[in-house]
Amino acid sequence: MAKLRYLFVASLATIVILLDASASFGQGQTPGYLEARRSVAPSYVEPKRSPSPALVATPSVAPTLTYDEAKRETNDIAVAIVVSGLTCTCARFAEDIRNVINDLKPNGIRVLPMLGVGGLQNLKDVLFLRATDMAVVDQDNLTLLKQRDPKLYASIEQRVQYITKLYTAEFHVLATNDIKSYDDLKNKKVNFNLKDSQTDVTADRIFNMLSIPTERSYYDNDEAIQKLLKHEISAMIVLTGGPQIALSKLRAEDGVHFLPLDEESLPGHDLSAIRADYMTIEMTNKLYPNLIPEGTSVPTIANHALLVSYAWPEGSEKYRRLERFVDEFFGKIDRFKDSSARHPKWAEFNVWTDIPGWTRFKPAANWLAAHGTVSASNEPGNVKEMVGKLLENYPATSARKGISATDREFIIREVVKQIRGKQTALPMSR
Repeated sequence: MAKLRYLFVASLATIVILLDASASFGQGQTPGYLEARRSVAPSYVEPKRSPSPALVATPSVAPTLTYDEAKRETNDIAVAIVVSGLTCTCARFAEDIRNVINDLKPNGIRVLPMLGVGGLQNLKDVLFLRATDMAVVDQDNLTLLKQRDPKLYASIEQRVQYITKLYTAEFHVLATNDIKSYDDLKNKKVNFNLKDSQTDVTADRIFNMLSIPTERSYYDNDEAIQKLLKHEISAMIVLTGGPQIALSKLRAEDGVHFLPLDEESLPGHDLSAIRADYMTIEMTNKLYPNLIPEGTSVPTIANHALLVSYAWPEGSEKYRRLERFVDEFFGKIDRFKDSSARHPKWAEFNVWTDIPGWTRFKPAANWLAAHGTVSASNEPGNVKEMVGKLLENYPATSARKGISATDREFIIREVVKQIRGKQTALPMSR
């Protein structure tokens, strides 16, 4: 009995000691018997582990903008430019503008190129389509649209204004080698590009002026090239700034060539009406080295491709947004000309070129005025007379059939230099 009592008391004491040790360990205290064991066994300290990021609750960050504020901010910096197809020079120009001036910060500017039909439809889009801020159109579009509906478009020049001339658009007529001149296209299958495109609109005028009837088709450039190479059509027409991407891939070995448009190739035709409305220009080997032999050129006509906008009321949100665009675009002109990454046509870009029959958008006119530009309309009559005489005599004195845009600008600068007696003339419009 005494021995049993002793075992019970010893067991009870052991339980108490273990309970105390457990309590002490839970409070971060080291029990005496564990301390004694650590003095004998090698010490081991468990490394501290950082909790997994996935298990750590991240406090939510309150958004700096509400949904409506973000929506408004996104729209406040966006401007849309309607162009033609992807292979059009105008699409490349719009892309270049976007790449140079895009700034997505608040109060910045974001350029959104939009694929349109081209030609008169682009001009209609500026007039009527809500999402359209600007478009690339040709110089003759105002006149042509007014001719189609004099009542509807009676005041169009007050509603649509130009920001700047972008480039010179050459009239390309590519034909199979059996076709030697425009006259050979009489009653032949000729592609006028897409219906109501700028090419279609201008080609319709030119062929009507020449009184040359054709069987017209309206394929896009890529499809037209395939049909031309298969001799399913005799010629295709493209009005755009050269070099045009699709045409530049062709070679003389493909059995195609450009048709000239001048008195020598079209005897018996009066070209005075055409020359009154369009520039005379020459396409050279530099534009199409695989189609035009070195040392030769192809005379043709050209139009001005313009960047235009709706004439928004001064002080309106649309007006202020386009004003920011103009400041950014015009302020970075050098970045378009100095980079080989841009389209070659930027080399002829001249923001100061005036376009007869069009009104300059006020923010653009204000920028030019602030930067000391020179306009032909501000020059005395004798200056304009001298320019006219030089341009008239230049083909004869230079043994060339036409005047390129670069040559024309050179002549004008030389006249201004002589009149003003300065070392370097300021840019002047044609």
